[in-house]
Amino acid sequence: MIAISADFDPVHKGHEELIRKAREIADEKGIEVAIYMNKGYSANHAPFFTPFEARKEMALALGADKVIGVEGLHHRLILSYSVPIRLAKMHEDGVTDYITAADISLDEVKKYAERFIQEGSFLGMPQDFPNRNVIRWYAINEFLSKRFDRKIDFHLIPELTQPKKVSGRFIRKEILKNDLIISEDIRKLLPKTSIEILEREIEKGTIPGKRNMKVLKHKMNTYSRSNLTNIAYLNGKVINKIVEGRFYKDDEESIWASFRRADYGPVMTRLAASCIEEEVTKDEVLKLMRHYEEKGVIPEEQNVDKIIERAWYVAEEVDKGVSAKEANEKFRTRKDLKVNPLMTLESGLNLTKFEAKKVHEGLEAKIFVDKDNQISCEIKEKKIKIKTNLKLPSKEVTYLRYILDSRYIPVSGELIKNKRNDWRVKITIHDY
Repeated sequence: MIAISADFDPVHKGHEELIRKAREIADEKGIEVAIYMNKGYSANHAPFFTPFEARKEMALALGADKVIGVEGLHHRLILSYSVPIRLAKMHEDGVTDYITAADISLDEVKKYAERFIQEGSFLGMPQDFPNRNVIRWYAINEFLSKRFDRKIDFHLIPELTQPKKVSGRFIRKEILKNDLIISEDIRKLLPKTSIEILEREIEKGTIPGKRNMKVLKHKMNTYSRSNLTNIAYLNGKVINKIVEGRFYKDDEESIWASFRRADYGPVMTRLAASCIEEEVTKDEVLKLMRHYEEKGVIPEEQNVDKIIERAWYVAEEVDKGVSAKEANEKFRTRKDLKVNPLMTLESGLNLTKFEAKKVHEGLEAKIFVDKDNQISCEIKEKKIKIKTNLKLPSKEVTYLRYILDSRYIPVSGELIKNKRNDWRVKITIHDY
């Protein structure tokens, strides 16, 4: 099979050219054209404008042999993790060729990808890279060739730029701006079959797909800091901005503004919002990542252990007076480092005499970052609720804060007594 992986939201003339070229290669080799089409959430972590079945129909109308739905990834994982999983699925399905479009040459793609192939990590791809996603797919294809003992042949065609650069985002925006009427200018960018299917779906009321803003607003208005801490891709800063921004009403802009104030870019904002909406927990994401690590799909440099080791190493170095930036760079470039991070910590806490009489060992202590940026815990027992700052050495504070801000490593707390009969919180960093 020759594969195309895309949102196809909607299928436009750029996609038509991609399918045409794939069809040409497929006919020469006697293979099928398969579209690996994202379902549920787009690769940009947002709900789709066009329903899956309509997008599937559009692709098949242009000559694809089959459409394979890819579901369950894009509201849980960033692209550096979802792309290896999607490419591994193609390997398992027997895909031999992959085709995509870019406005740079294949030689340029190879040049940009080289550093990431050498490092074995596909995180932190610079924002100013052209066609970043194409570079990512190429680099990860090279990485997975070792796992599957073969490469998928990578084909590249120029992006369609006439009469103008064709973009699904631009098409969706213009249709929305024009009250769901497809203008003559937009019709020029769409195949006839796509226009017909779009107009049918608009008539049926299935376009545009939307977030469940009622659910999203309810959770952003009511969840405590400790409950928000369990949600994937929310760090301490954004949780505090969400709480500060309350009360969210019908103005969606106020929701997105809270993420911007926490320095979340558009992509991370969409992913975090999807996680809140779908109740995606750090626990869930970590287990998913571990599953694919065990299959050899996730690069070792991106695995959960490395994230925890980095947090511990940086905390140790910062405690010695080294800058966090320098420590991060040393961890990234030195392969000989021996790091043994603590997976449990024991913290002091402040309890009044009244509170100390009401609590008992084994009570859950939910860990979170409070409004003053201090690591704290919340303990509930019958009719009392206790919130108190935790007492930890500075190195452990730095380490724990890195873990809490990692966005997908769960942390739990439990009330215990030490040998001196003092109340403590046992903090566990989960790595499964």
